[in-house]
Amino acid sequence: MGSESGKGAEADVVENVSVPTGALKEEHENLGDIIRNAKLATEKEHKMTLLQGLKLYPKAIAWSVLISTCIAMEGYDISLVNNFYAFPQFNEKYGVAVTAADGSVSYQVPAAWQAGLSNGAVVGEIIGLIINGWVSERFGYRYTVIGCLALIAAFTTIFFTAQTVVHLQVAEILCGIPWGVFQTLTITYASEVCPVALRGYLTTYVNFCWGIGQMIGIGVIMGNLWRTDEWAYRIPYSLQWMWPVPLMIGIFFAPESPWWLVRKGRLEDAKRSLLRLTSLDRETDFDADETVAMMVHTSALEQKITDGASYLDCFKGVDRRRTEIVCMCWAIQNLSGNSFSNYSTYFLQQAGLSNDKAYSFAMGQYAINCVGVFGAWTLITLGIGRRTLYLYGLAALCTMLMILGFLGLAKDRDAASLATGSIMLVWALCYQLTVGTVCYSLVAEISTRRLQIKTVVLGRVLYNIVAIICGVLTPYMLNPSAWDWGNYAGFFWAGSCFLCFVYTFFRVPEPAGRTFAELDLLFEKKVSARKFASTDVDVFAEHVEEDVIQTYKDQLALSDMKIKV
Repeated sequence: MGSESGKGAEADVVENVSVPTGALKEEHENLGDIIRNAKLATEKEHKMTLLQGLKLYPKAIAWSVLISTCIAMEGYDISLVNNFYAFPQFNEKYGVAVTAADGSVSYQVPAAWQAGLSNGAVVGEIIGLIINGWVSERFGYRYTVIGCLALIAAFTTIFFTAQTVVHLQVAEILCGIPWGVFQTLTITYASEVCPVALRGYLTTYVNFCWGIGQMIGIGVIMGNLWRTDEWAYRIPYSLQWMWPVPLMIGIFFAPESPWWLVRKGRLEDAKRSLLRLTSLDRETDFDADETVAMMVHTSALEQKITDGASYLDCFKGVDRRRTEIVCMCWAIQNLSGNSFSNYSTYFLQQAGLSNDKAYSFAMGQYAINCVGVFGAWTLITLGIGRRTLYLYGLAALCTMLMILGFLGLAKDRDAASLATGSIMLVWALCYQLTVGTVCYSLVAEISTRRLQIKTVVLGRVLYNIVAIICGVLTPYMLNPSAWDWGNYAGFFWAGSCFLCFVYTFFRVPEPAGRTFAELDLLFEKKVSARKFASTDVDVFAEHVEEDVIQTYKDQLALSDMKIKV
């Protein structure tokens, strides 16, 4: 059978069988024809426009959006814990009395406990990330996510009933475990269910979900500012129960990643999954068999380059460079000043703004986080590359952090505090247009398919380790009972951001518009990061492992036998 639009009766057979094993091509029975089909699928992906991708993969977009929504739960809780530090009712319950120079008494959660609570979730996430590297590859993405949603529903009980700050610490650590799984699986699933034309959009949508969760969290806090009892903070915690059950029901019916199924040798299921992810629109002459052949060819090429699929293999040969870049792309999110902005409400309050104004600025910041993702999509659509956005974004962020630092010299603290809030809003917009959003696309594209989950896991682990360090330093920088740096903290983060700019210039390549196989070859040939976009490669001129192709042929033969029976 040729393309599904070009072989009439045979195409009808493929479209109408419930298990897509019939009418498989006899041309697949030799290595040359398998490579030919893989090449056809690759050429179609290169030619596919954004509009064609939207028409062909609407189901993939919907399923990816659903699974990515899981990350909103983490954004919601992180916004709660970081913004509760400026919440009077929360501080009275879990904080200690602090007497000011004028004799007035207020309540503050000590800097040590602030760092502990913020980092408790990060510690749990590191545990979840490492576990995910094995669990998701063994059981698949769907069942792993469903299991983690069940854990979230159970652990939220600890938040709701917490009587001491220790209980909150336990809840943060336990909830961090499933959150760590979501951090990688959402990105991996998005990158594996869509073509090149949609990859940058669906992977970066994960960041939009993070922003939505944060915005809902700050909105819930603002809605409870008037309360003076314990429900002022228990209601926000209880609302975490609204997420898991609807998501579990939806994800149960979602198709599994076809790339994962190919890696498991389940080619029949991979084709079925592809057909569930695509529409009947054949404008692009889509052929599921050719696409599966492309996946098999890519897996064979990666098996040639990569010996195994363990965590240790991420640090061997060519994959060492890919792991380093993925890890640094994640770490740069925190090192560029993001951890500083996560404490925006508390920072603005210490800078002199009233509680309601501080939370209003924070709400604006989180709204910008969401809008910024769509702005980044616009820039990507205009043809601006991931590397370019990262570089110019870091330069702009560094400049604004310097301005924040100099505002600390102003004598008029009221005007300076408002200027600080305004700069932080502009900083948030620039961050989301570039580093905050584009990172999700970079880490999904730069890692190899065989090691993608484990590579992204290692990157996110480094992100969380850096977050722990920043989470310890930031409260001390801002807390009036500790270092009390205020605006001067901007100078520290500006220096860190400049170093990130230097690293990005020399090490981060441009993956936009490349298939996974092409990226594999560029890394194997050790092409300079600055020459990635201009280097031509032919992945089909490369020798691939014939035993992998033989497994593919055996699967096809088995499928033919089943259909005939």
